[in-house]
Amino acid sequence: MAAAAEHGDIVALADIDAQNRTKAMLEHPRATSFDDYRAMLEAMRGKLDAVVISTPDHHHAIASSLAMHQGLHCYTEKPLCRTIWEARQLQRIAREKKVATQMGNQSTAATAMRKTAALIKSGVYGHAKEVHLWTDRAKGWWPQGVERPKPGTAPKTVDFDLWLGPRPSRPYADGYHPFAWRGWWDFGTGSLGDMGCHIFNMPFMALDLRDPIAVQAVTSGHNRDSFPEWAEVHYEFGERNGRPPVDVHWYDGGHKPPASLAPDFKYNGNGAIVVCEKGTIYSPDESNTQFMLVGGGTMPDIKVDESPGHMAEFARAALGGPPAVSNFPNYSGPLAETVLLGNLAIWANGPRVEWEAKTMTVKGTTEFDSLIKPTFNPGFGV
Repeated sequence: MAAAAEHGDIVALADIDAQNRTKAMLEHPRATSFDDYRAMLEAMRGKLDAVVISTPDHHHAIASSLAMHQGLHCYTEKPLCRTIWEARQLQRIAREKKVATQMGNQSTAATAMRKTAALIKSGVYGHAKEVHLWTDRAKGWWPQGVERPKPGTAPKTVDFDLWLGPRPSRPYADGYHPFAWRGWWDFGTGSLGDMGCHIFNMPFMALDLRDPIAVQAVTSGHNRDSFPEWAEVHYEFGERNGRPPVDVHWYDGGHKPPASLAPDFKYNGNGAIVVCEKGTIYSPDESNTQFMLVGGGTMPDIKVDESPGHMAEFARAALGGPPAVSNFPNYSGPLAETVLLGNLAIWANGPRVEWEAKTMTVKGTTEFDSLIKPTFNPGFGV
């Protein structure tokens, strides 16, 4: 909200928590407030230019779809949505409505990331052989691999039924709102969804990591209600537009890649390593602002389009300028699909999952259909 306010007037606010609405109204007293974004979009029809959507993941696609169908420019937080089908629909709607769009993976605007991706893409380091990405989520951030908390009473300021929205009913419990929902399959996308769109970002840009052919995972085990405490996911990418096959390895919950890949460095809680034929590139965190060569050396300079700033890119696009790099149809939608596909492997916990990107199906089974394309409660849909 604060970033958006630097580029336009905040004229309407929606939140299911009256405390949040009150705080926001104190900051933006001329704005009209609502508890339901559907009511906001209808009441403010013709009075809005753009929306910023930073709800929990299970509302992202619904709110984004409603806004874009009204012709509104749309900035939606990562991981764009909860499921692959929703990501594909948001790409389609954005194209059809010709609206400006952007996902909230802010590091896409980082010059260092754009330059590193451009260098890899140029072939200066030869072909990429493997990619390793990791995060310390969820440990210490929110619980995963746990049983549901004991039912409680929602605060008077919170409309929990509206918070549940499109997802199946369950009793309120402390922790779902406003943050720990990330660890539950019904609402969030786990550690991979939360951090993947940041940590995948540079290798995705560099290697066009779209349409994996298969994914496979080992995890701590889970009850298919809460995401596992930790997971390691192996993505297989086939040849694409001249890019050779490449393997991508994801680690979360504190697991990390082999130390031998970058012996010069002590791995932080989040990071990325891209192993190429002629060099290995290491990034020490999720911010995508620092990249170093394993073994030392200086990375050559390369010219790239520099961003005016992440939110400024969106505002510029909404005012008729060039599309933001992380727009839905060309970049963030396909990135979200790749990230979210890993959750099918986490759900399977062992078996190799072969993916047909064109039809959005897993070969030989319908087991994952409800994870790929969700069902919605009445009054909600994409």
